[in-house]
Amino acid sequence: MIGKILGLLASFIIGTISAFGYGGIALMMAIESACIPLPSEVIMPFSGFLVSQGRFTLLGTAIAGALGCVIGSVAAYAAGRYGGRSFIWKYGRYMLISHHDVDLADRWFERHGRFVVFFSRLLPVIRTFISLPAGIAKMKFVPFVIYTFTGSLPWCYFLSYIGYRMGEKWDTLGTYFHQFDTAIGILILAAAIWWIWRHFKHCARSSAG
Repeated sequence: MIGKILGLLASFIIGTISAFGYGGIALMMAIESACIPLPSEVIMPFSGFLVSQGRFTLLGTAIAGALGCVIGSVAAYAAGRYGGRSFIWKYGRYMLISHHDVDLADRWFERHGRFVVFFSRLLPVIRTFISLPAGIAKMKFVPFVIYTFTGSLPWCYFLSYIGYRMGEKWDTLGTYFHQFDTAIGILILAAAIWWIWRHFKHCARSSAG
């Protein structure tokens, strides 16, 4: 079942890029960056393959991909900033998120947001969803856009270059990158467990005080 879904997604990506060129690359990466898990590990390597066929340039694919990342990320950022925050205030307690947690996230993004946004663009899975919490924490918009672009550019160039070097074997890359997805999924699960433990510990301290 999962294999069929991935196959359909790959066909959709290939068809869109083949039809719309650089605009198709930007559109696919915009969708991937708007909290919709469309795999960049298919989008950019296929674009790199088309570089080897003389249709695109490596720099062009990287810039188109990075611009798409900015467009999609801005949409997710806006959703977090103008809708997600009120949702968290109202329903956060049901997701084990307190007002204290939101205030902590605000201060954390204020201090380290640029670093987080930049390096998260180089990580599978995390890169897709980082914009939403950045918006909820009201990270400053201009630095968000700058670091989104500068973090996405090397990722897009790297994947395009691998696709270019591998040529017609570009579609084997997904198998290798999904191994990283599993490892990151384990880390996310561990972080979730820590978050739940921390939440109840904080609640216990508040009750005791």
